[in-house]
Amino acid sequence: MTTQITSARPAAGPRKGSRRRPPASSATNVGRPGFAWALPAAVFFALFAITPLIMVAVLSFMSWDGLSSPEFVGMDNWSRLMDDPVMLKSIWLTLLLTVLGVVVQTPLSIVLGVWAAGHQRNRAVLSVIYFIPLLLSATAVSVLWRALLDPNFGIPADASWLFGDGNLFGEQATAIGVLAFVSTWQFTPFHTLIYQGAARAIPHVLYQAAEIDGAGRYRQFFHITLPQLRNAMITSMILMIVGGLTTFETVLILTQGGPGTDTTISAYYMYDKAFKSFDYGTGSAIALVLVVAATIISLIVVRVSGYDKMRSSMEGVS
Repeated sequence: MTTQITSARPAAGPRKGSRRRPPASSATNVGRPGFAWALPAAVFFALFAITPLIMVAVLSFMSWDGLSSPEFVGMDNWSRLMDDPVMLKSIWLTLLLTVLGVVVQTPLSIVLGVWAAGHQRNRAVLSVIYFIPLLLSATAVSVLWRALLDPNFGIPADASWLFGDGNLFGEQATAIGVLAFVSTWQFTPFHTLIYQGAARAIPHVLYQAAEIDGAGRYRQFFHITLPQLRNAMITSMILMIVGGLTTFETVLILTQGGPGTDTTISAYYMYDKAFKSFDYGTGSAIALVLVVAATIISLIVVRVSGYDKMRSSMEGVS
């Protein structure tokens, strides 16, 4: 009996140089989302942003007390604003508080943000304590500081050697100082978060190379950290400018525009005209001025800084 041995042929495999294509999944066949996905947000924005803005623009050419029918008066509201000394003063005060906010909050936020991005001992606990003002509303913060700075029962009453008569709201200089301080105390943690995230995104290899070249901490901060925070700095400044131009609750609760009209900023003057004097036409004109001013200033900052030309995903790299 003879046994015939036959060698098994190897199974045919892929040819040399050929690659097997992965099976097409349903995820790869899905195209880009259509306009229908953005439709709810677009409708919401049109109803609660675009439509009220158009109504305010139309109302700025009307005379309306909130009860009777609106009456078209043309440019009367605008011409009265141009000759109104309180309006011109309110614009100057608004710009002053905005500049103070940017000048004070920017360096403070950068230093705290870079520090919070590090690995220091007890950093997390201290960061949580420092970010508490960010959790409070502007109204709650204003009520808190109004009570703390009360000339009769607050801190100034117990520290007359520092605050004099204790009435910080009785003079323009001290009242503006209080407004700037309260805004800084509340909103600096928000901008600190922006710089903290940006500082953590800086490639660590840059600092390693600087250490090899003999650069110390201060040189690293000014030659690496600050340039890399350029995008975050511009974003933070734009938010500060828009926030400064639209500040309202702090003035309403702390000073109510006083003493006299010494802290009457444009947003508060708009409220005073529309809801106290029932002159909704003039109030709408002031609101439109604020919208246009905030938009123009933001566009100028973006244009001058070159922020619109940065295409890199890395912070500060153009």
